[in-house]
Amino acid sequence: MKVRKNNQIINPFGGINFVVDAIKSEGILELIDNQLGKRARQAQYSYSDLILNLWSVFFCGGDRAEDVNEHLKKYLQDMPNHKVADADTILRVLKTLKTDKEKIESSKGNSYEINKNDKLNELNISILKKTNLLKEGEFYDFDYDNEVLKTEKYDTKKTYKMVNGYFPGMATIAGMPVYFENRDGNMHVKTGQHEVLERSYKALNNNGIYINRSRMDAGSYSKEIIEVVEKYSKNFYIRANRCESLKRTLLQHENWEKTEINNINYELCSIEYEPFTSKKDQEKKSYRLVVMRRKTDNKQVDIFTGDTMEYRSILTDDRKSTEKEVIEYYNARGTEEKTIDILNNDFGWAKMPFSFMEENTVFLMFMMMCKNVYTWLIRKFSEKLSFLDVKFRIKKFIFRFITVPSKWIKTGRQMILKIFSNKPYELLQV
Repeated sequence: MKVRKNNQIINPFGGINFVVDAIKSEGILELIDNQLGKRARQAQYSYSDLILNLWSVFFCGGDRAEDVNEHLKKYLQDMPNHKVADADTILRVLKTLKTDKEKIESSKGNSYEINKNDKLNELNISILKKTNLLKEGEFYDFDYDNEVLKTEKYDTKKTYKMVNGYFPGMATIAGMPVYFENRDGNMHVKTGQHEVLERSYKALNNNGIYINRSRMDAGSYSKEIIEVVEKYSKNFYIRANRCESLKRTLLQHENWEKTEINNINYELCSIEYEPFTSKKDQEKKSYRLVVMRRKTDNKQVDIFTGDTMEYRSILTDDRKSTEKEVIEYYNARGTEEKTIDILNNDFGWAKMPFSFMEENTVFLMFMMMCKNVYTWLIRKFSEKLSFLDVKFRIKKFIFRFITVPSKWIKTGRQMILKIFSNKPYELLQV
């Protein structure tokens, strides 16, 4: 095999030019600097320069900030008027945006630490509004979940999954992260959750974003949490925990409707149910409990109910939808749970760069914003380019769009981007 060398610098990541141009044209960089403030006069890079550098690493297929030094710097510097810092500078400046951890006590008197960063949560919502992913004055469906982030850091604690990590809470709308708080890995899921939700709802409401329906798993099934959710949502849907009073109610109920969901036969019913009440309570509040049950495959008797049925129930204040509609809507939250998987595998959450929670919170939140920016970009680009699809994960986007040879050439007084491809990149008009 004969090889002929050429010393011309050809950028193999030509598509990054279009990504950077779109981000700059939309005013996202100005938004970042306006909300985070200006750095010291002697600083060589602005906050937006460094955040764009970090995001560019992942848009070019990297999975940690250090990839800018080892693989990407010379290609990113090829773009006109584009400043590129080394990884040490990027990470050092991220640390300056950290906030102090706060202590919180559980109802049992156990002490935990949490870390919230109001400035970055506000910036994230502002980016979502700037890109029209969220529109002021409109109502959206809201999901909340706590998820173990497995990592070995100096201050991580052993989680309920028996691995070290953090246990953050995150709210999403249509798979887009809208609010984030970090928490100790050994913290109980319900501890302080009503306060996290209150802060997330308020942050959205203060930006003119309102909630139609809220959807959560059994980790949110408590009186104080449901009171907050009900306050800020038109309707809510929360998986109910099993208890003795619920068992008696279900076993006494006789009217069950047979239906099929996802090719499985179920029996459904709705009952009026008063959770979280006792004789000492002066006010009792009743909700609708939608229950689904089916015979277990092994016909083993359930110790809790004493029969061979498997029960699942959803507490809601929605009395208009049918039982099947409530269950199918709740089951769709599985698509929201994929958000954590995407953040871990596509946007660096599985490889946190710092040793402490408050510093890692900053990194996690900026990469959360990167995911939202990618959601906007893939929608924007796919409208003009038929070889892109809004469902593409970032890896496919990189292969289909980013990895194209390019070279900046000067013609007269104008810089022109030359693309070595027959794909219609010119439709994006750099």
